Amino acid sequence: QVQLVESGGGLAQPGGSLRLSCVVSGNIFSIDTMGWYRQAPGKQRELVVSITSADKTNYADSVKGRFTISRDNAKNTVYLQMNSLKPEDTAVYYCTADLYRNRPEYTMGRMFSFWGQGTQVTVSL
Repeated sequence: QVQLVESGGGLAQPGGSLRLSCVVSGNIFSIDTMGWYRQAPGKQRELVVSITSADKTNYADSVKGRFTISRDNAKNTVYLQMNSLKPEDTAVYYCTADLYRNRPEYTMGRMFSFWGQGTQVTVSL
């Protein structure tokens, strides 16, 4: 059993900041890529940013220069620092993790993706 639990969402004013956290727990052997997606009402879910185990990042153009992803491998946690928030950043934010649950899966290269339940971020006056 693998669980991803996000926290840190809420209401922020335009220009403000929020910091999201996501803790991965359960049967974990090794975590590869972690990331954040978001889904606004009436829109498709989109990638916000991802970070590999080698700390290679991939940001959506819409958040470059404003959002920063980081990870603490010792705590199996990924963070998303969101600055200069805009109303269009309003969405449910989902944490993801691509991981191996045990050594046999790792040896076979059999990776699985897991998602958190989502946390609401609202940017409004």
